[in-house]
Amino acid sequence: MPILPIDAGRYGTDAMKEVFDDQKKISYQLEIEAAVAQSQSEIGMIPKSAAQNIAQMARSGKITTKRVKQLEAKSDHDTAALVEALSKICKSSARPWIHYGLTSNDLVDTSNSLQMRDTIRIIEPKIARLAITLAELAVKYKKIPAVGRTHGQHASIISFGLKFANPALEMAKHIERIEEIKKRILICKTLGVVGTGSLMGAKALEVQKRVARKLALFPADVTTQVVPRERYAEYVFALALIGSTLEKLAVEIRNLQRTEIGEVAEPFKKGQMGSSAVPVKRNPVKSERVTSLSKILRSQISVTFENIPLWHERDLSNSANERFILPTSAILLDEMLEAMTKILKELHVNEEQIKKNLEFTQGQIFAEFVLEALIKKGIPRFEAYRDIQRVAFAALKSGTGFRDAVKDDGSISSHLTEEEVDSIFVPENHLGASDQIIKNVYNTVKKSCVKFS
Repeated sequence: MPILPIDAGRYGTDAMKEVFDDQKKISYQLEIEAAVAQSQSEIGMIPKSAAQNIAQMARSGKITTKRVKQLEAKSDHDTAALVEALSKICKSSARPWIHYGLTSNDLVDTSNSLQMRDTIRIIEPKIARLAITLAELAVKYKKIPAVGRTHGQHASIISFGLKFANPALEMAKHIERIEEIKKRILICKTLGVVGTGSLMGAKALEVQKRVARKLALFPADVTTQVVPRERYAEYVFALALIGSTLEKLAVEIRNLQRTEIGEVAEPFKKGQMGSSAVPVKRNPVKSERVTSLSKILRSQISVTFENIPLWHERDLSNSANERFILPTSAILLDEMLEAMTKILKELHVNEEQIKKNLEFTQGQIFAEFVLEALIKKGIPRFEAYRDIQRVAFAALKSGTGFRDAVKDDGSISSHLTEEEVDSIFVPENHLGASDQIIKNVYNTVKKSCVKFS
C-alpha cells in the first residue's frame, strides 16, 4: 500500500521515478560490477574469460529485485546479496573475481552518481525549456508598462516583460551551475574498504579511471570508504536552489493573481473546480504546489550537511537518510519543473488590468519622474522631494489626481510647463533600458539553453 504521495503517483514523472526504482538500482550496481571486471581484465589484473562472463551475467537481466531481497533476508546486507546473486549465475572459474578489490560503498556511491547523472539528464532539458519560455514571454510583454512594487507598495514603472526576464536568466544560470558541478558530484569510486585501493595495488587508480570512463563519470581523486559527502550536499543544494527560483516565480504569479491585482491567472481547464464551496474561485493551486514542495526540497539541505562529518573512514549515520534525500530531492524538483512549465505555457496575462493598476494611485506612481524633472531644472533634491511628498500626501487625502495636484501647486508648476508635466505622466516614456535588458537576457538564454532544450 502506498504511504507517501510520491509512491502513490501524485508527484514526479515516471521517467524520474524510474531512476530510483529498486530494479534500476540493481541494474546500476551490476553495470558497475561489469565495468570493473572489464577494466581489470584490460590491464591483466583478472582473466579476460572471467571478466567476460561476469559482464555477460551482470547484464543478462537475470538478477531481479525479488532474488536480491531473498538473499538479503538471510545476510541482512543488500550489497552482499547482490554480489551473491551474481556469483550464483556466473561460471565457477569467474566467481573468485566478482567484486574483486571492491567494497559495498564502491557500488552504493558510484550507483548514487549514476542516479545523479541520469537525474541531471532529465532535469537539464526541462530547465532549459523553461528558461526559453520565460525569455519569450519577456520579449512578448517588454513594451507593456506595469506597476513595479517594492515592500508591497506601488513604487515605479516597470516593463511587464522584466517579470519574466529575471527568472529566465536565473534558470539559464542554473544550467551553468549544473554543468560546473558535474565534475565534483558525478564521482566514480572503486578504491575499496578505506580508499587505498589495497587489493588492486598500484593499478587501482588505472582501474578506477577506466571504470569512470565507461560509466560517463569522473574518477575520485581521494576518498575514505565513501565519496566525501560535501559532494552530495552540493548536489542537493543545487537542486534546492533551482527549486527556490521556481518558488520565487510561483510567489509572483500567486500575488499577481490576487483578486485585488488580477494581472495574471493560471490556466483553468474546463471542469476544474477552484473550491468545493465557492463556485467562482480560480485558485493558483499549481503555483501554491510549487511553493509547498520547495519547502520540503530546501529542508533536505540541512541533512546533507549533517552527513559530512562521518566517523573516521565512514559510519552508517548517513546511509538511511540518503535513501530518502536523493530520490526525494530529484523527484520533487522534477514535479516543480513540470508544474511551472504548464503554468507558463498557458498563463493568462490581463493587459487591461495591468493598465488599470497603473492608474490605481491616480498618478502617484509617476512621483519619481516628477522628482527627476525638478532636479534637472536645478532644484535641490531634498527641496524637490519634500514639495512632491507634501503635494502627493495632500492629493491622496483629498482624492485629487496627482497630475492635477502637481499642476496646481506653484512650487512645482513654476518650474515645469504644462506640456512637460503631461509628458511625465505617460507610462511608456519610463521603461528605461528595459528593451535592451530583455534583448540581452533573451540572447543569453538562447545561447546557454538551446543545446539542452
